[in-house]
Amino acid sequence: MRDYTMNLGNISLRDTLESAVYIVGAGPGDPDLLTVKAQKLLASADVILFADSLIPEQILDICRPDAEIIKTANQTLEEILPTMIERVRSQKSVVRLHSGDPSLYSAIHEQMQLLAEANIPFEVIPGISAFQAAAAKLKVELTVPGLVQTIILTRISGRTDVPTREELTTLAAHQASLCLYLSARHVDDAQSKLLEHYPAQTQVAICFRIGWPDEKIRVVALEEMANCTHQEQLLRTTLYIISPALLPVSGRSRLYHPEHNHLFRSSHH
Repeated sequence: MRDYTMNLGNISLRDTLESAVYIVGAGPGDPDLLTVKAQKLLASADVILFADSLIPEQILDICRPDAEIIKTANQTLEEILPTMIERVRSQKSVVRLHSGDPSLYSAIHEQMQLLAEANIPFEVIPGISAFQAAAAKLKVELTVPGLVQTIILTRISGRTDVPTREELTTLAAHQASLCLYLSARHVDDAQSKLLEHYPAQTQVAICFRIGWPDEKIRVVALEEMANCTHQEQLLRTTLYIISPALLPVSGRSRLYHPEHNHLFRSSHH
C-alpha cells in the first residue's frame, strides 16, 4: 500500500481558508493525480463531503485528523446542500469532493445555482478527467496531425436525456476521437450507432475504473466493443474511447518540426 501522506511544503491554507464551499475535482481514482491545490484544500478544510462510492478513501489520509468527514453516496442534493450551507454559515471551510473533473457529468450546475441563491461563496477547482488519465495509460495523444484534431466528450441517452442534435449517430459522423462516458448499460445501442460512421476495425479502448487498483483496459475493434463489455461484465465507471489515434501512426506535430516557425524559435536552414 502506498503512503498517501502529502508533503505540501511550507505553504498552509489552514489559517487563510475562507468560510466557503470548494468544489474540488478528485481525479479519476489515483490519489496521486490530485492537483496540488486540491491537496492543500483537503489538508486544510474543516469539513469534507465526498461520494464514497466514486472516490477512494485513501484520499482522506490527506485531511486533518479533526476534520469532519461526511459520506454522501446515499444522499440527494436536497440532503447535501443544507449541510454545506449550515457549515459555511458556522464559519467553516467546506470541500465538496467530486470524482474526475467538475466540468464533466458532475451535476455541479444546480449546486452552484443554489449556493449563489443562499449567498454562500464557492470556488471550483479542476481535476483530471477519466479521458485524460486513460490516454496517458494508453500512451496515446488523441489529436494526431493529419489524422484527427477533434475530441468529442459525450454519453448515450439513458436516464439523463441527451438533446436530439447531440445523438451519437450525429457525433459519430465526424470520426473524431470520441470519448463515451456513462454508457456501458447501453453499449449494444452505442456500438450500432457508431458503426454507421466508423469502420468496423476502428480501435476502441474500453477503460474500466481508470486510476483504481482494479482498473481494466481492453483495446478491441469497434465491432467487438459490446461483446467485450459483456464478457468482462463491465457496467459502472466504464469509459469508451473510439479513435483512429489508437492505431500506431507516423504523424508528427508541426509545432516541434525543424521547418516550423513560431514565436519562440526561428527556423534552421
